[in-house]
Parts: sequence; C-alpha cells; structure tokens
Amino acid sequence: MSSNPFESRPWLSAYADGVPAEIDEPTQTLTEMMAESVRTFGRRPALEFFGAVTRYSDLGEQIERAAEGLRRLGVRKGDRVAIVLPNCPQHVVAFYAALRLGAIVIEHNPLYTARELRHQFEDHGARIAIAWDKTVDTLADFPSDLKLERIVSVDITAALPFAKRLLLRAPVARARASRAQLTTTPTTRGTVSWSRLLGHRRVSRRVAGPAVGDIALLQYTSGTTGTPKGAILTHSNLLANALQGRAWVPGLVEGEEVFYGVLPLFHAYGMTLCLTFAMSIGARLVLFPKFDLDLVRDAARKTSPTFLPAVPPIYDQLARAASRGTLDLSTVRFAISGAMSLPVATVDRWEEATGGLLVEGYGMTETSPVALGNPIGPTRRPGTVGVPFPSTEIRVVDPDDPTVDRPLGESGELLIRGPQVFQGYWGRPGETAAALLPGGWLRTGDIASVSADGFVTIVDRLKELIITGGFNVSPTEVEDALEAHPDVVGAAVVPLPRSSGGEEVAAAIVLREGAELDVEALRDYCRTRLAAYKVPRRIVAVEDLPRSLIGKVLRREVRERLLSA
Repeated sequence: MSSNPFESRPWLSAYADGVPAEIDEPTQTLTEMMAESVRTFGRRPALEFFGAVTRYSDLGEQIERAAEGLRRLGVRKGDRVAIVLPNCPQHVVAFYAALRLGAIVIEHNPLYTARELRHQFEDHGARIAIAWDKTVDTLADFPSDLKLERIVSVDITAALPFAKRLLLRAPVARARASRAQLTTTPTTRGTVSWSRLLGHRRVSRRVAGPAVGDIALLQYTSGTTGTPKGAILTHSNLLANALQGRAWVPGLVEGEEVFYGVLPLFHAYGMTLCLTFAMSIGARLVLFPKFDLDLVRDAARKTSPTFLPAVPPIYDQLARAASRGTLDLSTVRFAISGAMSLPVATVDRWEEATGGLLVEGYGMTETSPVALGNPIGPTRRPGTVGVPFPSTEIRVVDPDDPTVDRPLGESGELLIRGPQVFQGYWGRPGETAAALLPGGWLRTGDIASVSADGFVTIVDRLKELIITGGFNVSPTEVEDALEAHPDVVGAAVVPLPRSSGGEEVAAAIVLREGAELDVEALRDYCRTRLAAYKVPRRIVAVEDLPRSLIGKVLRREVRERLLSA
C-alpha cells in the first residue's frame, strides 16, 4: 500500500477553538444516555409538538412503560422492531422503548408504497411493527409468509395538545384489561393500540438492556449500489457520532438548546441530529410531521430555534421567508446542512437573512451518518464538505485499486475510517466485504479532491444513485417501475440539477410503436409503485437509448442529452 498523505491529519489546524482531535470511546448505550438525560434534565422540556410539551421526566416514563408493553408482546433482546412513523412524540418513545429491551430498531418511511415496505420486511423479518394508523392496513395485508405478527397502531393526533393526557396516563382498570390482550399468543396478525401499549407499569429494572457493542439500528439505504439493504449500526456507532457532533459545535449549552426537527426521524440524518444528538444534550426537540413553512412560522412564534439541521432546499425556503420579514430566524446559532450539496448562493442568502453561519457536512448512512463537516467558525470553507470529524481518518485512493493512495492534489475515491463506521449490511456478507476494506476503511463510492490542509470537495460519484430531497433514489428501481407500464419498452433514469441545490429525478423513455406520451398519466402510474420523491419530475420520450457494446444503457450520455435539450 502506498503512503497516505493525510496520515498526519493536517485538517486539525482548521478545527474551531476547543474541538478535540479525538473523542473518548463510548462507554454508554443509547438507552443509558437517554436515562441520564431524564435524570439530569427531568423538569426541562424534551419534546414539543404543535404546542404540546413533554418534559424529560414524562418522556422517560413513557419509554419505560412502552418497553414493558413491548416486552409483553414478546419482544426480547436481539429481536427486530420496525417503526413506520412520521415525526411525532410517539416515534421518539418507540425508538427508545425498543432499545431499552435490547431490541434492534428498523426505521421505515411511512410514505413508502406497499411494495417498497414489503421488500424491507422480507429482508429484516421483524415480528413487531409500531406504525402510523394510516399505514396499518398496508402492513396487515402483507402475505402470511412474512414473520410480522403484531402491529402497534399509533394515532399521532393523540399527541396534540387537547389529547396529551392520553400519552401520560391510562386508567388502571384499562391497563389491567389490556394485559390479557397483550400477552395472548397471536395466531393471526393482530393490531394493538398505542394507548394500550402504554397501559402498564414501568419495565422492571431486572430486565437487562443492551450492551455498548450490540446492534441498535438497521437503517435501509441503497448504499453504493441500487439495491436497498440494511446498514448495521451499533449503540457505539450511533453514540460516537452524537459525541462527535457535540464536540464539533462550540458554545452548545446543555439543557438550553432548541432543535427544530424538520428532518424525518426515519432518515439517518434526522435520526442522529434529533433522536440521539439533541437528546444527549437535554435539548428541546420541536417536532414537525413534515416540513411546512407555515408550521415552522407558527412554531417560531412560541419557541424560537437555536439549532436547525436541514437540507439546502429547506434552508432556501426559510431564508427567503426571513428576508421577507415573515419569519424570525435571528435566534438560530447553529445551522448544519447535509444529505446533498449546498449551493454557495444558499449560504449567502441564509447568512444575510439570519446573521448566523450555515455550514455543510458530509456523510452517509454507513457512517451513522456524519463523517466530515465545515468548522463552525472563521475557518469554514463554503463549497467544500469540510474536514474529518474528531477520531475520523480519510484516504483518497485509486477507484480501481483501493490499496493505492492517490498523491496529494489528485482526485480519487474517498475512504473513511472512524468509530461511527457501520458494521456491515444485514444478511449480505458479499456486499459488506466490498464496502468495508481491511483495517476498517469504508469505500464511499464518491470521488473527492482534498486540499493540502484537509478540506474535502466531492467532485463526482462512482455510484449512480440520485439524491433528491436528501433521499437516495435507485435509477434501476424507477426504470423497472416505468418499464412495467404497457406503453414503455425502455427507460433510463438520471439526475438533473436543481437550481436550489440537489437533484431531481428525470427519465428518458422509449414508447411502444403507436403509443403517445401522457406524462401525468405515467407519473400517476409510477406513484402506485414508488414513493412520491422517486417519481420522475421530468419525463421525455426518445426514439432510442444510447447503449454500450454489451447493451448497457449509458446513463451519462442520457443525462448529457437531457441537459442539452
């Protein structure tokens, strides 16, 4: 192996004052971290949802009671528990309740189609799902050969202010009546209400929790190929990333910060920034079921944000509102962008409107997810994704031979090593071996250039995934959906740039002879097979698709044609 020119970690000189080169190895589990926050910040607000506030002490109570409810449903250490919920207080409770028992959480997008959800359930084999009541019928209709036995149905409106008491206390009589139902061995797939799950006393302290090295989460990602697979993340991985985040942000005040949860908690970025990082510092997490400018404006009138993690299109909308004087963002001290490239124009617009800094970071599901970030201070460098986090190393290698390091100044595939790097893909040893190299180095599939002082710029991707709204879209999956239409005989799906940053899904299709293109009808057809963000925003009919000598569609040429059209 050739010499790694970044072995001396030249980026350390760019760190903001007080940021350490290394973090301590995690000695707690996420469960223990949350329990410590409950003890330390018990009377402080933990969650806010449409004005309804849950204190840390109440949150801890709900977690312990939900854990007992799950235990009575048969959940044991090492079991998989699927969560299919939008952002809501019940999501936070469900996440930590499953972890309390040593179970493995699997996060799902509640807006996925039945086919998309089924694929993931077939892969991970969870017996228990905690799901938004809008998705319960979809899960209940899964084929009987799936292992799913029980569904906990969650009405998220119960967390609204007028019904908040339902989250905290259930009558003793109802609790006793529910025990029989919860402990009955199901012969067919059945549904249990969330309120019944909470109708128990706290789980016994004798019930063992997880160990630091145990698996905490399976986070589905398309990774460096188009096949969705579960990235295995341990308590140590996730807590290490939270600790790295805490170290990275100078001036954090524990127990005082207000995080705005506009990112979905089922996404790796939202999960770490909001479910673990925010909770670890006793922050108030203001939850939004989806990003909506009016909802943010209403919330800001009551509770001003201090920490706002988001993606570029959200920052752009918020900055425009702030510049019009319809939204006050002057209290935001920390704004960290991720999941897609951050246009410099968005940075300028945000900082002019708010007076605060907006910095970009980089990561992937396999790094829990943050691995690099711009320093929060004068050394930041817009247009780059920053420098490696504490305890994180990088290499730039020949994509065809990752044992060969590229010389300083040359582009190559970015490799990452650190305590946040995942353990592999669930049930996929071959793909794990391809992604994780000897010595713990992760192949990112991204081509990067790195300056002499360690600032990283992503210049291209080996993988052909499309990143739209912060989510990965597999071109192959979208092409399959398009080609299932009887009028489509060929399809190529590619990313096209958006002016606000990120990418949009575009498709070039070949129609059967005599067919005419009806764009809206074809998009409606795709919506029956794909989540909304995967449906092509632009569809163009072409006579043929460029192909290689072996018949492979040349997506790069397709993209160039669409850009020049």
